[in-house]
Amino acid sequence: MVKKTKLKNGLRLVTKVLPNTNSVTVLILVGAGSRYEVKEINGISHFLEHMFFKGAKKYKNTKEVSEAIDSVGGDFNAFTGKEYAGYYVKVASEQLPVAVDVLADMLIDSKFDPEEIDKERGVILEEFNMYQDTPMYQTGWDFEKLIFGDQPLGWDQIGTKELIGSVTQAQFLKYLEELYTPDNTVIAVAGNFDEKKLTAEIERLFVFPENRQKKAYHFSDFTDYHSGRKVWLHNKKTEQAHLVLGFPGYADESKLYMASRLLAIIMGGNMSSRMFLNVREAQGLAYYINTTTDEYKDAGTISTNAGVSVDRIDLAIASILEQYKVAAQDGVYAQELEKAKAYLKGKIVLRLEDSEEYSHLIGKYELLQGKLMGLEDMVAKIDAVTLDQVNQVAKELFISDKLRLAVIGPYESEKHFEDLLKF
Repeated sequence: MVKKTKLKNGLRLVTKVLPNTNSVTVLILVGAGSRYEVKEINGISHFLEHMFFKGAKKYKNTKEVSEAIDSVGGDFNAFTGKEYAGYYVKVASEQLPVAVDVLADMLIDSKFDPEEIDKERGVILEEFNMYQDTPMYQTGWDFEKLIFGDQPLGWDQIGTKELIGSVTQAQFLKYLEELYTPDNTVIAVAGNFDEKKLTAEIERLFVFPENRQKKAYHFSDFTDYHSGRKVWLHNKKTEQAHLVLGFPGYADESKLYMASRLLAIIMGGNMSSRMFLNVREAQGLAYYINTTTDEYKDAGTISTNAGVSVDRIDLAIASILEQYKVAAQDGVYAQELEKAKAYLKGKIVLRLEDSEEYSHLIGKYELLQGKLMGLEDMVAKIDAVTLDQVNQVAKELFISDKLRLAVIGPYESEKHFEDLLKF
């Protein structure tokens, strides 16, 4: 059972004991990301994530932070999404105090040394360039810009070169005071550990400064799906064209979001899916092809991404559109739904054997929805989906006028691709 403890300072701790593992993951999630930014500081959440590893009060620099975790054979990393940032350490169960100690020092007492900020600018610019040169990343970001438009949900979390080159220590400290507060933070722990000892240790170490007691941030509410531009084309010389083709979807809070996840599996979620069998296997039009959903607190997408021959991209697009059209008009079959349910449940069971994955699941739901969510709850949600719901989703989402397409390849005309977007 997932357990929630609210500490005196407002910090939330969610835990799941996994007795059959010898590891434990401590994950800190904070409400941060592009949805908490204005245009002038777009990317500050991501840059701040990097700076937490540069030294604090006890572990004074990157070397000391790294050595503390490396010396016990642990893993540590961080990530920034559009709705939250995460910092985690995964260790053998007996090394749990080390994980908590390192993370508390980072979160509470990081220095944000101006010299380290300047050094890290180059690192983040190279990360920026890497994403620009990785079409599978870039098309996904371009697709979300088409769907959401110029609002925080449509912005890349890595930010702009201008911000990366100019952000200051003062801006970091202000953002920290506004967001990195106990009431905007969830600590999620999964694995084999003693809950009483853990709670006592977190209460002892996670003492927030006086200027970081209450969140004072602007969370950007989703306004509406972007209704203008339909195609985002990056004209680039590539040996293979990359595309993302899809529609607005459902929010994480929607009653139909699980039905849309199952529909995505039926459409292109595995090697027995419609997209894989009809577009890749039957016609040889794509090297990789898959359909996925992305759910945010109040919005979402469903899309198919593919790597296709430069010379056959029109045919590949037509074939993907045909699968959308058939699903919208004729629906899916009961046997397909049962297979998709079994597939998703199996994948979730395998994934949640990892303490890192389990901590992410329970932390995310507590932070974004204030709900406890475990394996049993996920399985119940999947089992509750009906065939009528999945077919309702296909009809509601797969509408020709709502199609959006992001493409990277050696092409010049967006109009050419826009003319293809109909069925």
